[in-house]
Amino acid sequence: MSEPVLIVENLRRLFGETAAVEDLSFTVGKGEVVGLLGANGAGKTTAIHIILGLMKPTSGRVTLFGMDPFKHRIAVLKRSNYASAYSDLPGNLYVWQNLKVFAGIYRVKNADRKIDELLEMLEISHLKKRVTGHLSAGESTRLHLCKALLNDPELLLLDEPTASLDPDIADKVRQLLRRIQLERGIAILYTSHNMRDIEEVCDRVLFMHTGKVVAEGSPAEVIAKFDETTMEQVFIRIVRGGDPENRSAPVPVGD
Repeated sequence: MSEPVLIVENLRRLFGETAAVEDLSFTVGKGEVVGLLGANGAGKTTAIHIILGLMKPTSGRVTLFGMDPFKHRIAVLKRSNYASAYSDLPGNLYVWQNLKVFAGIYRVKNADRKIDELLEMLEISHLKKRVTGHLSAGESTRLHLCKALLNDPELLLLDEPTASLDPDIADKVRQLLRRIQLERGIAILYTSHNMRDIEEVCDRVLFMHTGKVVAEGSPAEVIAKFDETTMEQVFIRIVRGGDPENRSAPVPVGD
């Protein structure tokens, strides 16, 4: 693998005496798609907030493009982007206005052309003059992806990128992300509860449970490790815990 775009080392984040993230370490290489998985409360969002520089860790460190994201915030943000199905863009602006604002922030050259290309790519050109606050959840999700691709990021952090999409559009988004990743060599850190996304898009996954990584490998390797047939079965097994003999508990990682 090429030199990592993202390095997370022994990350720990405490809230009082509770560890939201405990000894988290992983890398994301250029052109690699890594899934960060787990139930709500597993520590994924806390980890992403630290990576984005929105929250400082209690201990450990993050390196992006060889830089400390807290000391070189602007330089890091120029080369990365983030999209979440659960964040909001200004609802009173037209779609094109929202994208134009972010294009200005990222100093995108030929912004109008870039916006039109992305709207067409995500199949929402017809929404260009729609008020953002009037979009459906699925339309809003695709708009967030347009925003995230404006600056041609080297690292893309995606939180539930196919949330609220119907099966047809979700499949198109998965194919689009794979194509962009292969053509442009973008590194992607991908969180999702849709295990079909994970199996089709991710090269490698990390399962978090109560702040710790409990399984890591390619989707096929993790499925085999747990002696299951799908990632969804693995997800359920990890979340429910219990007795390994009853096929309901996490399998130890490593020999």
